[in-house]
Amino acid sequence: MIIPIKPWLDLADGKGISGMGGHRSLQYKGLVLSSDMEFDELGMPYRNGSDGLFGASFSDRMEFYHDPILAPEILEALQPIAGKQIFDGTLGGGGHAELFLRNGAHVIGCDQDQDALDYAERRLAGYEDAFLPVRGNFRDMDSILGDLGIGQVDGILLDLGVSSRQLDNPARGFSFREDGPLDMRMDDRAELSAADLVNQWEEEALIRIFREYGEERRAARVAREIVKARSLKPIATTFELSEIVARAIPKTSAKNPATKVFQAIRIAVNGELDALEAALEKSVGLLAPKGVLAIITFHSLEDRIVKRFMHRRSNPFIDRPEWTEPRANPDFCFHLPTRRAIEPDETETKRNSRSRSAKLRIAIKA
Repeated sequence: MIIPIKPWLDLADGKGISGMGGHRSLQYKGLVLSSDMEFDELGMPYRNGSDGLFGASFSDRMEFYHDPILAPEILEALQPIAGKQIFDGTLGGGGHAELFLRNGAHVIGCDQDQDALDYAERRLAGYEDAFLPVRGNFRDMDSILGDLGIGQVDGILLDLGVSSRQLDNPARGFSFREDGPLDMRMDDRAELSAADLVNQWEEEALIRIFREYGEERRAARVAREIVKARSLKPIATTFELSEIVARAIPKTSAKNPATKVFQAIRIAVNGELDALEAALEKSVGLLAPKGVLAIITFHSLEDRIVKRFMHRRSNPFIDRPEWTEPRANPDFCFHLPTRRAIEPDETETKRNSRSRSAKLRIAIKA
């Protein structure tokens, strides 16, 4: 059953809708529906991927978000026609959400980053009640949808990892390309920052995350160098951390030696892999029959988790050497249109270099 988004808002707030110019501003049980914001409030520092300049105009930033990754493949998979509801768990700048809305679907756009929600709401304001922005983590999609009175949806999209907007804003501290505070929180309400992790975690804990989340072979050397440096003074900025890592890992290619370490810290700060595993399991009950689960990953750790989940859930039978015959798989619930990941073509990777590592996996609810 399709529930128009305006009644969702009325359901989430017994007092109805408030706000200026028809835009929504609401908070309920910790569920935050993003507020309106003025254009000039979006003028944060921004590094354009093509020219490396800061202070790009608002129109430049809007264009920057206009080209979502794997758009034709996502549209083919989710078929966002009128009457369908899609949960976009990583709303970001609203690129994928706009594709769905343009084709007639209703979209619940979830993101833990308030900047992203404010931007997407401004961008998608013309779709009015067909679009609902909600602040939260996709790992809580069951409670988010439940609080809105929604039992199941027709599609779920998760476009994982850090967004280009977050990477390109030095104030967020995700990248070593520009100096900024060592933060890396996707949700600025979270208590743990990258600076807390780097300056307070034990050496063994640092080694573990560098190995597990960054797949860094020199994890012990990096952790040792960090502990040594922080004993003199706290590590406060991205440049400081990058320089410390460079002392432990010699530069042997064009790739910055700190790349894997920064990835590991970001994943740990935001609990990204735990959130992914929780969301995958919850998707089973939240998708309607023939509903589509689409996940875009950007590194092997994410892709491995998604691949194993989908393969485990798509085998009708399981077999073991000690069994006389295969048995029904109690976890079976998905069909896979293809067991291989879908990757961007050469045209897309040339247009958007950050799409090169993207992999899309699709599962259809049985």
